[in-house]
Amino acid sequence: MIYTAVGDSITFGESASSRKRAYPGLALAALRAGERKASGIVLARPGWSSTDLLRALHGRESSAVRQADVVTVWIGGVDLIRAALLPLQNGQPAAAGPAMARFKRRLRAILVRIRRISRARIVCCTQYNPFPHTPLAGEWIRLLNRAIQEVASACGARVAPVHKWFAGKEAALIAGYRHGTVADAYRGSLPIHPNDRGHRAIAKGLVAYLLPVA
Repeated sequence: MIYTAVGDSITFGESASSRKRAYPGLALAALRAGERKASGIVLARPGWSSTDLLRALHGRESSAVRQADVVTVWIGGVDLIRAALLPLQNGQPAAAGPAMARFKRRLRAILVRIRRISRARIVCCTQYNPFPHTPLAGEWIRLLNRAIQEVASACGARVAPVHKWFAGKEAALIAGYRHGTVADAYRGSLPIHPNDRGHRAIAKGLVAYLLPVA
């Protein structure tokens, strides 16, 4: 089995103590522990939006997907930051409708591109909420996850409900977690990435989605 993980800084392993302790490497290790011959590839960069990932899939880096048996797609956090967090920080209104419509078009293009260049099974990961004590953040995350679920369903991809695995456990699973409010994002580095424990939780839940459906 060849497993390719595509995405942004979370998939890249930001805030994990090492790349091996990020969820793609941990999931791969779990597959091997289950007596499966498996290899893995990560196509992800910190700061990538859905636009950046789509561009990569049309370039030379698409080779990471072409031979894959299963591909996980985790994208949308940067899109959400740009559409909601930054305008709010600058005292500007954030328009959810147009932002989600643009994200859905790009996510659909990503999944269509993977289908076109690969026979891999596709698993889309939902986004957990790093700011559970800010109601507006919760609403935006719900809209993002709804968009992911709708596009995945239309494109025949499975959905791994990562948001459920983190719900109520954010303080233990997110690196630098403070108060769980958007205000935390305005005080230095963004407390949004999983810590080692968070990556383990993702990998543990994800393994079942990487295996072929019986």
